[in-house]
Amino acid sequence: MSEKQINEGSKGVAKSMLLKEDESWLDFFKTIFYAFLIAISFRTFVLQPFSIPSESMLKNLMVGDFLLVSKFSYGYSKHSLPFSLPLIPGRIFASDVERGDVVVFRLPRDPDTYYIKRIVGVPGDKIQTKRGELYLNDEKIPVKKLDDYVRIDTFGREERFSQIEETMPNGKSYVTLDIDYRPGSMADDSDAFIVPEGHYFAMGDNRDNSQDSRWPKSVGVGYIPEENIIGKAKWITLSFDNKAALWEFWKWFPEERRERFFSTIN
Repeated sequence: MSEKQINEGSKGVAKSMLLKEDESWLDFFKTIFYAFLIAISFRTFVLQPFSIPSESMLKNLMVGDFLLVSKFSYGYSKHSLPFSLPLIPGRIFASDVERGDVVVFRLPRDPDTYYIKRIVGVPGDKIQTKRGELYLNDEKIPVKKLDDYVRIDTFGREERFSQIEETMPNGKSYVTLDIDYRPGSMADDSDAFIVPEGHYFAMGDNRDNSQDSRWPKSVGVGYIPEENIIGKAKWITLSFDNKAALWEFWKWFPEERRERFFSTIN
């Protein structure tokens, strides 16, 4: 075999190795791309993860809870898509939102912000609070007084809440918290609201610590347009309790609330 043939053979081997290496990198990037598409599609159309940043839904949902929200429960709108891409007109595959459902939605005055609240009024309903109690279509929602909910705050102080079970006309029951009645407050003695067509009325379960549909959308939530609803909060996956102050370095690693792991949201 001549030197020329050997050189040409070496070049062929090197070229073949380079082609295989290029194909290997191409396959790698294809795999990453397809995995990304599957993850985005799953998050957009099936289940989306969220975490709880505030105490407005206490005690049913706590700061440090991680949730899965069903995106297919109510259908899809442009707000179901990343960046609210205007690709879906109105709402498709729509299903009714029911009173008592816990929903995640985009805040009407700031669609980049997500809120989670409980639906208490559907289109056509009349909603009002009187002396801190919820009225639906001029009828007081049936309630049952439970034992007080007591907890210790980050400063070691005891906090006590009245714990009240409300039952909607469709039979759905859930627990709300109340601290005290404040005469004349917008939260405890509200105006009467008539929920317009294509909108919903939502409240937080922690009634004295929730800026919800009782406040106009310029400062609170106001009425929630149907297309702003992202999905139904279905399951708590994980839950961690971190009540440490900045200087309490020995508490920086949060404790697990294992009794809440993989539980259903009522």
